[in-house]
Amino acid sequence: MEALLEAKSLEAWYGVAQILFDVDLDVRRGEVVALMGRNGAGKSTTLKALMGLLAKRKGSIRFLGHDVSKAEPHDVARLGLGYVPEDRRVFGDLTVLENLEVGRQPARQWADGTDAPLWTEARLFKLFPNLGEMPDRPGGRMSGGEQQMLTVARTLMGNPYLVLLDEPSEGVAPVIVEQMAHMILELKAQGVSILLSEQNMHFAELVSDRAYVLEKGQIRWSGTMAALAEAEDVRRAYLSV
Repeated sequence: MEALLEAKSLEAWYGVAQILFDVDLDVRRGEVVALMGRNGAGKSTTLKALMGLLAKRKGSIRFLGHDVSKAEPHDVARLGLGYVPEDRRVFGDLTVLENLEVGRQPARQWADGTDAPLWTEARLFKLFPNLGEMPDRPGGRMSGGEQQMLTVARTLMGNPYLVLLDEPSEGVAPVIVEQMAHMILELKAQGVSILLSEQNMHFAELVSDRAYVLEKGQIRWSGTMAALAEAEDVRRAYLSV
């Protein structure tokens, strides 16, 4: 199946410091791909580079057949690439419903004319019951886990074909982690693709089809999630703390 998102020879810098080196990866329709590695391996930088959030990057990035190597983040978002940052960035003075409205984009269709997943407040409240219980609560008065859910829900209001999801299990309660895993599997069932930055092996194994392992900004291993679960030498070399 043709890739929705494909990066070749991707490199990125923060100022004069090069962080990514010759990264190749792809994500296909309806697939969950884990981008794994220790803290500082370059996972978040990879997602930011794909989204166009870094001032200096090189290489080829194609999304839905479009060359977005030099595109601005808002243009990439309008094409249907969603991004959920690790630091959440909800609007603290806006209510849950108002935060969701900020992310709204029109319905989309796949290239073959079939409808892409369409997300409404009602569907999102079914996916995230906690949010449905607090539609008028300001984002600033929510727990970290609730803000994480709201950030994902706001991104889904843009009806993305593919979501870049940065460390969804980081720093939230185990019950929220469980809900996040359920959410990812539900999105996959709806045909949404996900590139998941993650270092929690158990979480990644629950939801992912394939994995790339990053170390010092380079892809050190790639394959199926099942193969990574069996590759103890790879996990010990690149994922163990």
